[in-house]
Amino acid sequence: MPPILNNRYQISRTLGSGGFGETFLAEDTHLPSQRRCVIKQLKPIANNPQIYEIVKDRFQREAAILEELGSGHNQIPSLYAYFELDTQFYLVQELIEGVTLTSKMQEEGILSESSVKEILTNLLPVLDYIHSKGIIHRDIKPDNIMLRYSDHLPVLIDFGAVRETMGTIVNSQGNPTSSIVIGTPGFMPSEQAAGRPVYSSDLYSLGLTAIYLLTGKTPEQLETDSRTGEIIWRKHISQISPSLAMVLEKAIMSHPRDRYSTAMAMLQALQPLAQTITSNPSSSKTTVVSPPPVVASSAQTIPSTSSPSNQNNTKTIILGSFIVGGLISASVVFGMIMTRSPESSSENTATQQALLPSPSVTTQPIESPIENTVNPSPSPSPSITPQPPENKPSPKQAIPDYYSLINNAQYETSWKHLSPQFRNNSQLHPNGYISYVDWWQRVNFVEIQEVRMVEEGAEVARVETRLKYLMKSGREASHYLRFRLVWDAETNNWLIDDAKSL
Repeated sequence: MPPILNNRYQISRTLGSGGFGETFLAEDTHLPSQRRCVIKQLKPIANNPQIYEIVKDRFQREAAILEELGSGHNQIPSLYAYFELDTQFYLVQELIEGVTLTSKMQEEGILSESSVKEILTNLLPVLDYIHSKGIIHRDIKPDNIMLRYSDHLPVLIDFGAVRETMGTIVNSQGNPTSSIVIGTPGFMPSEQAAGRPVYSSDLYSLGLTAIYLLTGKTPEQLETDSRTGEIIWRKHISQISPSLAMVLEKAIMSHPRDRYSTAMAMLQALQPLAQTITSNPSSSKTTVVSPPPVVASSAQTIPSTSSPSNQNNTKTIILGSFIVGGLISASVVFGMIMTRSPESSSENTATQQALLPSPSVTTQPIESPIENTVNPSPSPSPSITPQPPENKPSPKQAIPDYYSLINNAQYETSWKHLSPQFRNNSQLHPNGYISYVDWWQRVNFVEIQEVRMVEEGAEVARVETRLKYLMKSGREASHYLRFRLVWDAETNNWLIDDAKSL
């Protein structure tokens, strides 16, 4: 390694090495500050011209992704530069002054529950941001999480996509493919080991990282239940709150369908009574809070049944902290779709009972794409006051608030977010609360993709949403609905009074 790399970076020392190259600490001699940085040298494993050109093209794409991620969130290292030199590839990244979780454990021993919960609380919004860009990290472990000295926030380092690019080879059919699986044995779930990671694969790895911090046990040191295949870990910790234990148990379930679907869902379970955190950006960085699309990364695509969002929805505007929102029982359109599909008659009947609309709301067509702006109807009802009092919560936020209860199976609480008239509608709920719960237990997850205010008044409001339903039967569908909300002064909440398909 030359003392000055690319006629610019003065190498100070080697930080580490591995199968794909080495990592160096360096100084940028082209800057007055002589800024210190980290340089990662990456070596393709295949040595032939055909593979080299493919790797070069993919490396450029992955570098662009790293630049976007680093510029958008201050808990991801910034990418300063990338270049190619003598058939090897280099990334120049921000130096994070801090300590890895592995080193912290070695120095201080196991962490307290409050410390682990704080790390999770501050890291899950970072994962939400990454997933919103269609990226799966694929190598979350204690070595790849650094606690920054300046603000004690966890920083996520060493994304797996670039290393996968370096593992590109040509298969027997002459097509480029990756010869390696990115991830660390023990910390990665079975679907990732099989080369099919999903968003919840990162949550699995994060859950095992938290368990390591609490117990001092690596995944290889933990037993597995021979009957269920689930990891046995709680006997290695003397005391843990039931709420945190339940969150970690769900995060490390062996099958993706049993885990949290999104980072925000896990965060809400971790902080059920607190305001969900969306990020900790610096003043110079923008927070992106759109729900994640189905594309896993530039080199990996997630099947639509595993993704928490719609691939075409590249500019979603619903707050990321509520992408785990769900559907209310008046979701008419899905019921109609289900009745047209060759599904079992029992599911069709239940869907029709739960989702039949009330004729009291007249549907007005959407005249423009749903946006994150207030767009009053051109002819609002004379009885609606133009502006509600300032101390009232936004009616638009009532929809995600309600859905987060649904997706966390808090049916009794969510039932109370429906107006008495809506709850007593015999078409929608022939058996009252029992019909309501019966329907929701058939739904695996409901996603809010977009929300738009149509009318906002002191007592009545109308909100339009785009929703995606994921049923436990494996079916899914996306639809538009318009909700009528009424203000309830007694509970200081907007209640859902009716819904209509658009």
